[in-house]
Amino acid sequence: MGFIAIDLGTTNIKVAAFSDQLENLWLESENVVYLKKDNFVEFDAQAYFETVLAVIQRCCQKSFDEFPYPVRQIILTGQAESLVAIDDAGKPLRNAISWLDMRSREECDELKDIFDPEICYRTTGQPEIIPTWPITKILWLRKNEPETYKRVSRYLLLKDFIQYKLTGKIAGEFSIYNFSHYFNITGKKYWQEILSYCGVTLDQLPPLVEPCTVLGPVTTRIAQQVGFNPQAQVNVGTLDHFAGMIGTGNIREGIISESTGTVLSIATMVLKPVFGEVHVPLHYGPFKDTYVFLPVCESGGISLEWFKNNFLSGYSYRQIDEEALSKTIPNELIFLPYITGVNAPDFNPNATGVFYGIQMKHDPFDFALAIMEGVSHLLKKNMDYIEKAGFRTEMIISTGGGAKSALWSQMKADITQHTVAIPQNEEAACLGAAMIGAVSDGIFPNYEAAVAKCVTIKKTYVPQPAGKYLKKHALFNLMFEQSLPVFQFARR
Repeated sequence: MGFIAIDLGTTNIKVAAFSDQLENLWLESENVVYLKKDNFVEFDAQAYFETVLAVIQRCCQKSFDEFPYPVRQIILTGQAESLVAIDDAGKPLRNAISWLDMRSREECDELKDIFDPEICYRTTGQPEIIPTWPITKILWLRKNEPETYKRVSRYLLLKDFIQYKLTGKIAGEFSIYNFSHYFNITGKKYWQEILSYCGVTLDQLPPLVEPCTVLGPVTTRIAQQVGFNPQAQVNVGTLDHFAGMIGTGNIREGIISESTGTVLSIATMVLKPVFGEVHVPLHYGPFKDTYVFLPVCESGGISLEWFKNNFLSGYSYRQIDEEALSKTIPNELIFLPYITGVNAPDFNPNATGVFYGIQMKHDPFDFALAIMEGVSHLLKKNMDYIEKAGFRTEMIISTGGGAKSALWSQMKADITQHTVAIPQNEEAACLGAAMIGAVSDGIFPNYEAAVAKCVTIKKTYVPQPAGKYLKKHALFNLMFEQSLPVFQFARR
């Protein structure tokens, strides 16, 4: 018997098979196809589901000798905000609207005029109303596609839709609805006021359950189509960031999970909701009545990817590291990594990337080094906000593409003055999802036991004395503050 973990990714759909003792049997993936035009980013939800089934089938074929495939649970994780509107028969009424879609900026402004930001934060945990949130897309549909809007039977998020197609049951789980901007994270219920304003009734939304809940068995049709044993259960799992926390052993207060992929995401668990003076994004966590601080900085690894693609396209990331190591560290250049704006708590959609200190002697590798350093300063800045809220952190667990760079990992340790640990398993979200299945199925008595068995740290980076970076970090913060009026003036 075994477990199937499904990561409903933005770029890739990943399916991993694990044995009962969570040995990784196989990982299969496939790219997601999008329709993009201007600020519109959409995809075919039914085609997405068919791709999920195809990837599951390929993964099972390569993982199990028995047929039907001996699967105990299918556990879901992945993206949160992508919106699927279905009719009475459960069929999508239109393409799904991706969380990447930015069409609803006017609707954001409208909602900001109606709902007080402090009430929004204390209700949803989110400091700003941004186009990412599904509530803004629903309001856009009401104004721009009234015929579709009138026919909507249910508004689902993508993970809800996949669960429904697998089991025939409609449900949403709390950790995904953190990102809807219509979920009350302390009351664990929908936020009626904002839904009423947008014309959404409660019966148009799925019943809510705790994360990591077993929803029920796959339908007979799905079992026959894929080759599952009919007893295979579907577990709603949790958000990909939170599954990644579990998969790296971050299941208690005091640990920071940091992932430098396309974005820089930072997560730490807390045991009670805290709404401080600094509005750090707060979410309902993967375990019952837990919470997670989760600032996500969109200009993370994408900053280095952008620079490499445009100015060092003939070099691999490893070669860039090797060249950068020959430079003076810390570098004289400083970089504000805001090429996609600034998310909360420093929310500023007008912000841009800035290089400062450029001299004739600097070459492309100085700029690449400055980008790594700038993202590391951004990590420290957000960790400082979390500590100002009253939570001390002991260590950082680092994943994502940035964790493959020894130079970057050591820089993060030195700038933050925290040990940076790199886990053995690079697919932390899939492993975390499988651990959720194994704990809920009784293979492990609790998550502590699952972490002890499944999580291994392959490398640690111990911080060197902070002195050489103290002035640079102060300069990074000063540069941002001094640039705010420039950002505002430039966007008028």
